[in-house]
Parts: sequence; structure tokens; C-alpha cells
Amino acid sequence: MPSRLFRKSVSAALGRRSTSMFSRAASKPVALRAIAACARPVLEPRSFVLPSAATQFTLRTYAVTTVPVPTMAESITEGTLKQWVKKVGDYVEQDEEVASIETDKIDVAVNAPAAGVITELLAEEESTVTVGQDLFKIDTEASGSSGSSSEVPPTTPKEEAAAAAPVPEAPKPTTPEAPKAPAAPSPKASAPPPPPKAAEPAQATVAAPSPFGSREERRVKMNRMRLRIAERLKQSQNTAASLTTFNEVDMSSLIEFRKLYKDEILKKTGVKLGFMSAFSRAVCLAAKEIPAVNGAIEGPNGGDTIVYRDYVDISVAVATPKGLVTPVVRNAETMSMVEVEKAIADLGAKARDNKLTIEDMAGGTITISNGGVFGSMMGTPIINLPQTAVLGLHAIKDRPVAINGKVEIRPMMYLALTYDHRLLDGREAVTFLKLVKEFIEDPRKMLL
Repeated sequence: MPSRLFRKSVSAALGRRSTSMFSRAASKPVALRAIAACARPVLEPRSFVLPSAATQFTLRTYAVTTVPVPTMAESITEGTLKQWVKKVGDYVEQDEEVASIETDKIDVAVNAPAAGVITELLAEEESTVTVGQDLFKIDTEASGSSGSSSEVPPTTPKEEAAAAAPVPEAPKPTTPEAPKAPAAPSPKASAPPPPPKAAEPAQATVAAPSPFGSREERRVKMNRMRLRIAERLKQSQNTAASLTTFNEVDMSSLIEFRKLYKDEILKKTGVKLGFMSAFSRAVCLAAKEIPAVNGAIEGPNGGDTIVYRDYVDISVAVATPKGLVTPVVRNAETMSMVEVEKAIADLGAKARDNKLTIEDMAGGTITISNGGVFGSMMGTPIINLPQTAVLGLHAIKDRPVAINGKVEIRPMMYLALTYDHRLLDGREAVTFLKLVKEFIEDPRKMLL
């Protein structure tokens, strides 16, 4: 029968359940030996070999945070990872840009949630990423200077031992004995060898030029914004009953008005007075007379409801390297010409710097497109759905016109209004464009 001390030791090693098991197996020598064998490693003393004093360990806790793809907008669920601004090992400050994601509307910058060192990139450039997907990892406990991590990764004891071990010297190469001088060559052997044959001309590796000139081709994948623009423009053509009406406007009075006050306004406000603010003001006043031009069609099956608005949000078409964008000047009807000009200038600068947000482009009740800055003489702009009309401005050219029975040279501009004939009739569209013409030819009317 085992002693009490042995039973206590086995119970402590195997737990409470082992006591009853041990009692049941006490009469069975084979089971008893098995239990004792299991308990022996626990009861036997163990010895541990500590590393030498020369070995040093670096103990550090990591606070690695996984950063997901941020929410971009309600209608945007994915994008293309265009560029990693930072790489693994770079130190970033809080809110510093790490990556850029291109969507069909804007470019979204992904910023660091806290200062730290980038430890891992979880997506490749030009790949499609979705909202909420893990994008990169950052160690927020690390410190360093911008551009590189100042911490050196800890080395293991094996690495330190390998570094401390003396490097065996490479065996010195043995110099072979100099061969004995050969015997004097015979007269036949001393004859000079025959001259080599002339080298054959190498075959041309470049193909002969085409008689038609260059025939090279380049294929570039369309970016998401360009794909979205193409989709929206085709949708507009398939949905709206588009029709365009034209008129011409004498810009003499507006040019004189701008010449008189542009320096004073620039000095007071820092805003350069242009023509877009005057046309925006004219559109707001004309929309009060013809409210349908500022409306929209909504509802199922192509729309069965007309929405009339008391406010005017003007979408300003701005050309960027990636495509045409239309940021919005909100409540333009409440702004002065200087305020409108400043808002347009700010939006244009943000568009060129790829800093537009979804809020800058959402909405819009009517669009103004100024193709004249590129030299366009005349064109038919496409409606920006769900809007009803778009006003196209063109280049100012000196042309002979009849003024009070006389031919005079005046700076003239063609205006084009493309409208949705489902909502606007020809009479309303022509009247609207005629009102814009009158306000521009006599800016004093806009003060009445």
C-alpha cells in the first residue's frame, strides 16, 4: 500500500480527480505504476541553465494597430489603391497621409490614426480595396523621425554569439612554382599566324522603319473617375430629351465693369474678379423668373414628379488631369459677385490639387460650363443628371455687329443652353437664355 506522503504528492500533481482515481487503482499494480510514472516528471527536481551575464535581452511590448479602409461616402463602397505614400519602416505623425485611394468621384487620403512606425502593408498598388478592409499596420509605441524608424530591431542571443565569435581567417592561396622556361621554338613554330578573316557584319536587330511613319500603340487603363464620367454622360444621353438653344451676348459692358473695379476688389478682398461670378448672378436671377430651369424630375420609371427649388446650387465645371468635375457653390442666390468669385476660385484650387470632398460635389441644381477658357467658339454641353439644364460659355471674339443701324466691332460670346425637354419647353428655355443675355449686357439690371 502506498504511503500517505506519496498519495499526497500524486494528488498535488494530478489534481483532485486523481485522488479518487488513485484510490480505485490502488489494488492494481499496473495502474499504480502508470500513475506514478505520470507524476514523476513533476516531482523530480529540475535544473535550469541561465544565460551568461554578457548576453543582454531587449524586452519590448508592441502596440500594433491595424488601420482599415475608411468610409468614403454612402454611395462609395470600393476604390483603387493608387499609391503608398509611406513604406514599411517609415515613421509617420498623426493624421499624416499614408496612402491614396481613387474612387469614381474623388481621391481619398488615408491618414495615420496616431504617430508610429509602419510595420506592414496589406494591399498592393492598383488593387481594388473595399470599405472596412484591413489596409496597413502601424506600431504606435515606436518612435523615430519622419521617413525612417530610429529603433533597431533586437538581436537574438544566437545572433550576438555569432557576431562575437572570431571569424576564421581565409587560407592563404599557395603560389605555384614558376614553370621552367620552354625550349627554343623551331623556325616553323616562330612563323607569324595568318591574318584573321574580316569580321562578318552583324545582323540588324532593329526592324526597318515603316514607310507610313510611327505605328506604336499605348494602352492605358481608364481611372475610376473617367469610367464614372463616361457612365454618367451616356446615362444622360439615354435618359434626358436633350435640346440646345443658342444666343449671343455683347460683353462690352461687363468687360468695362470688370476693368473699373477689378483692382479695387483685388486690393480689398484679394479676389480676382472674373466673368463667372457675373454669369452665376445672372443665372440665379433668371431662375427666379423661370423656376423650372432650376428644377428636376424624380420618381420611378424615369420620373413622375417635378421638384421646384427656392435655392440655387450652381455646379461649376472644372477640368482636371483625371477628368471633369463639378464642385458646387451652394445658395449662390444669397451671395454677392465677390463671394461667388471667391467660392469658385477656392473650389477650382481644391479640384486641381485633388482635395475635393464628396460634400464639395454633392447636389447642384444647374451647371455652368466655361469652355471658352480653352478657346471653344460654340458647343452643346451635356446635362448633368438629375439637373434640367446646363449653360455653356464660349470664347469672346471681336466680331462686326449692327448697333443702332451701324456696323461696329464688339467683343461677342456665344451662349448655349442645353435643357431637358421633358421638363422645359422651348419658350421657357429661350426666355431664360434671353434673360441671362440681358443681365450680362447691362450689369446694372442685376442690382434692381
